[in-house]
This record gives sequence, C-alpha cells and structure tokens, in this order.
Amino acid sequence: MDFDSVVRTLDKLLLRKHPESFNSSWILRHAPRCYRFIAAKIRNEVGGIDWDKVTRALDWKHQRLWAPERKLTPAIPYRDIAEIAPILNSYQEKLYVFIAPRGAEDRRVRDIAAVKLVRVAQRGNLLAKEELMKLVAYTIEEWLDCYHYLSRWRGRDDEIRNQLEGCIRRYRYSGSFFIYVLRTLEYAGRGVRPLYAYSLDEPVTANSQTRKIENVAGDSVSNELRL
Repeated sequence: MDFDSVVRTLDKLLLRKHPESFNSSWILRHAPRCYRFIAAKIRNEVGGIDWDKVTRALDWKHQRLWAPERKLTPAIPYRDIAEIAPILNSYQEKLYVFIAPRGAEDRRVRDIAAVKLVRVAQRGNLLAKEELMKLVAYTIEEWLDCYHYLSRWRGRDDEIRNQLEGCIRRYRYSGSFFIYVLRTLEYAGRGVRPLYAYSLDEPVTANSQTRKIENVAGDSVSNELRL
C-alpha cells in the first residue's frame, strides 16, 4: 500500500458510504489498513499525523466532509520556536509566496505552509499564530488595495486582527486557508462602513492603469479573485 492507493481507497469508500462527515475515527473504523499506513507514514513537522495532506489529496467533494474531532478544553497558550522552525525552514526558499505568489502553484504552496502553521497555532503555540498573522497580513494588505468590497476594512487593523485570529482558531477544513480568510472578511465586512473616503477614479493600485470604478460594476470578490 502506498499513499496514492490510500487516497483511492478512501475516495471509493466515502463515495459508497456517503457519510455526512468523517474524521480520523471514521477512517480507523471503516478502513483500518489505510489508517495504519497514514499513522506510520504520513507525519507532519511536529510529529503528529498530517491529516491535511491526506484530506487535501481526496476528491474535492470529499474534502469538504472532513470534520476533525474538537477538543473539549481550549489549548493552553505556550511559546515554542522548535515547533515552527522545521516548517519555516522547509519553506525558506518559498516564503516569497506570501508576498508575491507567481501563479497557482505558488498559491498552493502558500496554503500548505499556512495550514501547517494554523495547526501548530491551534495547539496553543503563540509563536506560530504570530508568524502566520504576519505572513497573511501581506495578502490582506493587497486585498484591501485591489478589491472594493474589502477596502472598507482599511484603517481597522485591530478588527482585521480579531477576524484573522478567529479564522485561525476556527479553521477545520483542509481547503484553502486564504479563501477561508477572504470569505470571512467579505461576509463580516458587509456591515462595515469605510473610515476613509476615496474616489472611484483613483487607480486600483499605485502602479495600476485600472481605476477602482472598473472593479465596482458587478464586483464580487468570489468571482474576481482566483486563489
């Protein structure tokens, strides 16, 4: 058995059983051989089972069914650089993807690295949360410049921070963490009034030839942004 055969087996099993949701216990119960392979071979940088790698490889409609078991007690905050150093080191040459991703592959790498930090942050590691928030802030800043429905968040740094902290705390699905943050800001921002007035004749960004008015007509972040 290898990783590809595990993924195929789980996809077929999920298609046949059609559960409303599934988690590691469901896999252990219905596919013990797959579970044993995953537990032995698919590990993350901090030594745990890398369930994100498994679920990310499944068919998209099955990814959305992933519902890991929630801890009954909140994580106790701590600071441990040893937990995040392996993650940062493994992506050292790719950290530019948080600032200027060059295409779909860079955005995929960005999401994988972000989710790894999310999982460590959810364990209670404050350093992981701080590092992730610093890296994600580059993308959020670009969104505020480029998209009309997100520009209303400009000047509300504390509120953005609160929204991002909530995303890190609540994130469970193994899909794009950045899309999750984007949707959160989009929906939460519908009742937010802009702090600053601006002209729709202004360029979208400092180096852009496109005016903001051109993005307003039929503007929908969901349709315009391709992550």
